Amino acid sequence: MSDLRTSVGAVLLPRDVVRISGPDAVSFLQGQCSQDVAGLAVGDSAYAFVLQPQGKVDVWGRVTRVADDAVVLDLDAGWGEVAVARLHRFKLRVKAEIEVLPWRCVAVRGAGWEDVTLPDAPVTARVDWPGLHGVDLLGPDVAVPAGVPVVERAVYELLRIEAGMPAMGTELDEHTIPAEAGVVERSVSFTKGCYTGQELVARVDSRGSNTPRRLRGVVVEGAVPSPGAELVLDDRVVGALTSVEPSPEGAVALAYVRREVEPPAELRVRTTAGDLPVHVAALPLVVD
Repeated sequence: MSDLRTSVGAVLLPRDVVRISGPDAVSFLQGQCSQDVAGLAVGDSAYAFVLQPQGKVDVWGRVTRVADDAVVLDLDAGWGEVAVARLHRFKLRVKAEIEVLPWRCVAVRGAGWEDVTLPDAPVTARVDWPGLHGVDLLGPDVAVPAGVPVVERAVYELLRIEAGMPAMGTELDEHTIPAEAGVVERSVSFTKGCYTGQELVARVDSRGSNTPRRLRGVVVEGAVPSPGAELVLDDRVVGALTSVEPSPEGAVALAYVRREVEPPAELRVRTTAGDLPVHVAALPLVVD
């Protein structure tokens, strides 16, 4: 089986897909998300936040310009209806339709992915994570490319954590400030016009993105703690694990850690079996 580092593999990735289409679709989304949707050519994709007016996260996903008057937003599974409800709240006198599509996603990743013959798909989105590259294929009946083995979701999750890529519901929710998660650079245009929630993003950026906490990588040897486990420094709680996956040495995790803990740092994680030493590192945990 592919480990997605040394050979190519495919992951059947749960994603929710929302289509925004109509004469005002692009201008409407331009004012609702952090990315320069109007600047995308047809076929281009980019990550984007859709924010609360106060600037915290409603959803984070990927926007793809599929036509001059249509955009597809794909998100972690379970967040499509949240995106639809959020967009409808601000859809006033706008000529655009918003609908959830019954699409699926096949994620093709790993060494040699460029040599794979990809099937036709309504959306083929290039993915460049630290240490891992490939494409996501999205459509109603998109197929796994011929000759590419299907890889378990856990393999994908391990590499997502090592790359420092957040997920909705674990690293991102309605309480998250975008700069905390470390993906503002790839998700926000600072040259486009105004959009809902822009003020907080711009203010934090102007102050050097100095948020009270930051998403960090955590390496645990010989044990696999549970998500939610607290990180402590001198018996003081300074963070908590969000996503955890077993690794050959123990486990890797993502965690929000208070800004006074500057990586690299040695902390302890509280488990039912007692406190364990952990290493906290800046993300990503791997590089190209």
